[in-house]
Amino acid sequence: MTKIFLIRHAEAEGNLYRIVQGQMDAAVTGRGERQIDALSERFRDVPLDALYSSDLRRTVTTASAITRYHELPLIKMPELREINLGECEGLSFGDLDHIDPVQMSYFNNDPMRWRAPGAETFAECTDRVYNAILRIAEENPGRTVAVVSHGMAIRSFLAKLLDVKSENIRTLPHGDNTAVSLVEYENGSFSVKYYNDNSHLPPELSTFSKQSWWKSENGGKDEQNLYFEPFDVAKDPELYAELYAESWLAAHGNLIGFEAEGYVKDALAHIECDPKSVLGAYDTKGTLVGIIDLDPRRGRASGYGWISLICLREKYRSKGLGIQLLGRAIVNYQQLGRSAVRLYVSSENSHAIGFYGHYGFERINTVPGCGAPLYLMEKKI
Repeated sequence: MTKIFLIRHAEAEGNLYRIVQGQMDAAVTGRGERQIDALSERFRDVPLDALYSSDLRRTVTTASAITRYHELPLIKMPELREINLGECEGLSFGDLDHIDPVQMSYFNNDPMRWRAPGAETFAECTDRVYNAILRIAEENPGRTVAVVSHGMAIRSFLAKLLDVKSENIRTLPHGDNTAVSLVEYENGSFSVKYYNDNSHLPPELSTFSKQSWWKSENGGKDEQNLYFEPFDVAKDPELYAELYAESWLAAHGNLIGFEAEGYVKDALAHIECDPKSVLGAYDTKGTLVGIIDLDPRRGRASGYGWISLICLREKYRSKGLGIQLLGRAIVNYQQLGRSAVRLYVSSENSHAIGFYGHYGFERINTVPGCGAPLYLMEKKI
């Protein structure tokens, strides 16, 4: 009999940003690193004979939990990758629901009916992952193996083993980051011993403890998911200036030095360079909750992207939405090939300093500002 531990990767930045990752490469977050520490302790005294993972960065990084206490070579298999989501990759889950709510409903509730340009079908993903794990099982008779893969890839595999029909997929829960499932293979067939166990994670390390989409009654739709659309600054310069002023006031406590006309002019220049530079963030009701403004010209030669503005309207702050705006900015610059993002934060804005520091920004310089110095902060992406 062969035992196979199926392990979902640790929290990656797309999980945090509520971005569709698919086969995009994404780094593990700070919480993901701590999840890996907990996972390594779980497997510290578990005898293992072989270790496999997909070839994407988030699974390879997660596999270090096993190699910490087990001297095993890591065998990378592209066949263990997440489902290829085609043109959906890099969009937010809010974007998908806004663009095509019918297909998003299929994705969450009846995935075999889901289709997207350039994407695998769920049937193709299931067959690919099943064949990969079958090959692993047959090449390791009588051994115990760890396999690090992805959420939908593992869920599709388990659904096949448990004979969960596509239209009943909601009866098979999603697995938390680093959740563990155990299957056994004997006499040509698999059996599932348990699945999606995250008992090694205390609540503060669980990704799911911070999110609600996975337990929603509508199969995965989350009212907190935001969608993004180009914001027409030329059509509504007053609203852009109002949002910028809100951000300025929160940062500085006053409007001394605020120059609405100049900031509107800058935003128009950014849009002329790239129409997706200024984006409005909208909730599921279509209400504008915030805005991001990127300057694609600044830092281009040095390989970093410049964030001119991230603003949440006051009534939407402290609700966990800001990370989606930051994530959208980061993904946009990743798609442009930038290796870092930078922004200024007022040295008096302790909340913003804490927010950006929590998500991996470091202070690299201090420059004069209006009334208070500005911290130049950078995050490698």
